[in-house]
Amino acid sequence: MITNEQTKKKYYQAMLEKDSNYDGIFFAGITTTGIFCHATCPARKPKYENCAFYETAEEALLSGFRPCKRCRPLSYPKELSPVVQQIVSLVEENPDKRWKDADFERLGIHAATARRQFKKKYGMTFVQYARARRMGIALKEIKAGEKVIHAQIDSGYESSSGFNDAFFKIMGHSPNKSRESINLYGNWIDTKLGPMLSIADENFLYLLEFVDRRGLEREIERLRQKLNAAIIPGKTVISEKIEAELKVYFQTGLAKFETPYQLIGSDFQKSVWKELLKIEKGKTSTYKELAEKLGNPKAMRAVGNANGANQLAIIIPCHRVVQSDGTIGGYGGGVERKRWLLNHEKNG
Repeated sequence: MITNEQTKKKYYQAMLEKDSNYDGIFFAGITTTGIFCHATCPARKPKYENCAFYETAEEALLSGFRPCKRCRPLSYPKELSPVVQQIVSLVEENPDKRWKDADFERLGIHAATARRQFKKKYGMTFVQYARARRMGIALKEIKAGEKVIHAQIDSGYESSSGFNDAFFKIMGHSPNKSRESINLYGNWIDTKLGPMLSIADENFLYLLEFVDRRGLEREIERLRQKLNAAIIPGKTVISEKIEAELKVYFQTGLAKFETPYQLIGSDFQKSVWKELLKIEKGKTSTYKELAEKLGNPKAMRAVGNANGANQLAIIIPCHRVVQSDGTIGGYGGGVERKRWLLNHEKNG
C-alpha cells in the first residue's frame, strides 16, 4: 500500500481528473464500497480519506478489495481475452475455490493456456490471483474483527454465510473432533510499512507477517495443521501485547520484544532462529557467519532456507542477515522493507 502523503494526493487528483496517464500506474481501493478501480473510473469519486492506493492489483486484492464492475481495473490496458474473462468471472462467483487442472478441463480450457494468458495480462499467475482473492477476503474479516456485521459488507456474496465460508476455507475449519484442538486468533495490525497479521492464543504468539508476503497462505495452513487449530478473527492479551510493542518499535525503536512466542519448526530451523536473536539491533550478520557459528560452514544454503522460513517477522530478526559481499539480499516482506528496517534500527 502506498503511504507517502504527497504521492497519495497526486493519485487522488489524477482520479478526480480521470487522467488516463495514470491508468495501470496505481489502483485505488474505496473503503466505503470494498471495490478497487483504476484512475479513469467513471463512477462518482469518493472522499480522499476513503481511498487507499496500491501499485498493483494483487496488493489491492490482498487488502480485501474486489474489482470494480464499472471500470474493470483488471481489464486495463486491453480487453480481456474470452478465456481470462471467463475464469475471472468464475473466481468472483466462488473466490474460496482452489483451482485444479481438472477444473479447467471441465470448462474446455487448457490449464497451461489460462496460466500463460494470466501471467502475460497481470504480471501474476492465475494461482497468485485466486490466492490473493481468497486471502483478501480472510484478511478483511480479520481486520474487521468481532465488530464485523456481515449483512453490511458489500463483498459480492449472495449471503453472509458465503462470506463466512470463504474465510473458514482459507483460515481453517474446525479441526477433527476426534482429536484435541485449539483456537488461534488472527489480528490485523496497521504499521508504517503496511499491515501485518498476528496469530496467537492466550499464551503465545505463533505467527507475525506482513499480509502481502508471498507464501503467507501456505504458512497459515502449515501452522493450522501442525497445531490442529481453528483460526478465527479476534484478539488475545498476546495479540494486544505484540501490537503495542510494534507501535513502540516503529516509533522510537525497541531493542528486544517481550511478547511470549512459540517457534514452530525443525530442530535445525530453531537453531538458526536462535542465532538470529543474537544479532544485536543496528548490526548485521551473513549467511556464512551464521553457518560457521552453527558449526557447519558449508550449510549456508540451509541457513538461508531456515531464514526464509521464519514466521515471526521483526521479532526473529531475519532482516539483519545480508550477503557476504555486503549487498542487502532478499527478504520475505520485500527488499525495500528490509532496507527500511535496517536503517531504522541503525539510526533509532
